[in-house]
Amino acid sequence: MCLMIALIAAVASTLVWYGSVSARELKISILCWLFWGASLMWLVDAAFEYAEQGAEFFTPAASDMLNDAFLGISVVVLALVIWIAVLLVKDPKGVIRETLLKKNC
Repeated sequence: MCLMIALIAAVASTLVWYGSVSARELKISILCWLFWGASLMWLVDAAFEYAEQGAEFFTPAASDMLNDAFLGISVVVLALVIWIAVLLVKDPKGVIRETLLKKNC
């Protein structure tokens, strides 16, 4: 479940990054790297878990799937928080800088 959620987020962010110039200005590529990195991590985890469990890997319990779904959603939310923090620090459109300069004048 974690792998599927991360892959969906990775594909969606990549499509947004590729399809929109303004998305590139807003550093969507950071989200792409975070989501594709999480997808790769869980792909390796799934391969090792399959090597240990064999066919049982494809029949998880409902509680395990729910826990994995919560973990996947948590990782997506954490990646979005990191992206927002990067946006606030880099301020690619100068919105924060402009707002601070207006308050100082």
